[in-house]
Amino acid sequence: MSSTGSSGGQPGSQRTADRASALGEPTQAYAELLAGNRRFVSGAPRHPNQDAGHRTAVADGQHPFAVIVGCSDSRLAAEIIFDRGLGDLFVVRTAGHTAGPEVLGSVEYAVTVLGTPLVVVLGHDSCGAVQAAREAAATGTAPSGHLRAVVDAVVPSLRRAEAEGVHDIDGIVDIHIAQTVETLLGQSPVLADEVARGRCAVVGVSYRLAAGVVRPVAAVPAGFAMLGGPAESSDPATPATV
Repeated sequence: MSSTGSSGGQPGSQRTADRASALGEPTQAYAELLAGNRRFVSGAPRHPNQDAGHRTAVADGQHPFAVIVGCSDSRLAAEIIFDRGLGDLFVVRTAGHTAGPEVLGSVEYAVTVLGTPLVVVLGHDSCGAVQAAREAAATGTAPSGHLRAVVDAVVPSLRRAEAEGVHDIDGIVDIHIAQTVETLLGQSPVLADEVARGRCAVVGVSYRLAAGVVRPVAAVPAGFAMLGGPAESSDPATPATV
């Protein structure tokens, strides 16, 4: 990982620093993500910051405006679905967006060292990790190898869904996204302090594989995810539950 680096007086590096400053507030960062997702959904992506000049500009330092804690699903490439480029997003991906120590440390690095103002938990419908955990719970059998750690990390979300009377897979996915938001804040005092000071926000969103649209599921501070003009307007049949 590279730290922020210095501008070095070079025009390209200065543009990177200026862009980071412009997106420094959580609300601005979230609005930028939603705008990119709308471009992706409409089939008119701009593919920003993917040219050779920008590659050179960010070579000596990074200023990502959002951390994406996403599922490893091959259809969930953050830079594509949010129409972003090099140096824009600090992406951490695990199956079922499970959050162990390495994930927490990566998030803390981005927020405290790089000054990233927004953390996004990115889940999706028909999540295989949630389905695997549900099957394991139903049959009473645990998967072999390290896959069991993924299933075990999803089990608390299954229990929460059961307690709330939620039984459909996508409803459980929403609960699991919200659970991951709470896990990040509950297990990382560093992140919780940044949020309490107003320097960062944490948002959980769900991505629809067929439609390509994201919608907010949970946010801290409460209601924050509605401030940027939620992207679920592209899919009015799916309300947000923030």
